[in-house]
Amino acid sequence: MTDSPNTPPLLAARGLRFTRNDDPVFGPLDLHVDAGEALLVQGSNGAGKTTLLRVLAGLLHPDAGQIDIDGRPAKAQDRSRYIAYLSHLTALKQDLGTLENLHFLCGLQGRRARQMPGNALAIVGLAGYEDTLVRQLSAGQKKRLALARIWLSPAPLWLLDEPYANLDLDGINLVNRMISAHLRSGGAALVTTHGAYAAPPVRNRILVLGRAPGTEDAA
Repeated sequence: MTDSPNTPPLLAARGLRFTRNDDPVFGPLDLHVDAGEALLVQGSNGAGKTTLLRVLAGLLHPDAGQIDIDGRPAKAQDRSRYIAYLSHLTALKQDLGTLENLHFLCGLQGRRARQMPGNALAIVGLAGYEDTLVRQLSAGQKKRLALARIWLSPAPLWLLDEPYANLDLDGINLVNRMISAHLRSGGAALVTTHGAYAAPPVRNRILVLGRAPGTEDAA
């Protein structure tokens, strides 16, 4: 996919910095994610990967820098329209069934065109679990259900925090297929990973936290 030179990135940040209790967590960082590509954010535990995603999602406020979404300074309404966020917390109702959860979340966040909750469950390997309460699922099944929520979202930009965690090899391949399909449809993804096995086979760049600010590798 070739972008026009005049097409702004879906997400861009300049001079982004975050501190906690006066201790620097990351930054200043410059980064951008174009439609049709993934930015892989790597780093050891404590490098600030999760914090970076929370800042980009608007859940934490940076100490400095600017975040743009589709060429405009990010506002709350832009984030709700453009961003789907997968965190370590699954954002699922434990005492609702899997299908009830997806219907509830689609009511809050909207739904991708021509995609239905039942189909999303089948895509992530949870067909037959429609009435199973979330609290009865394994950690891997909960992750799959959270991935179904992301798949149903109409947002073009996915922020995925360790999406491979708690998944077996089949689940890892599922994540890669989902990211590939999302990018082919014009979306983009920012994926945090330790970098050992997690590298979706898509057009991507790598940002390593904990080294020179703003350093990105093309891949």
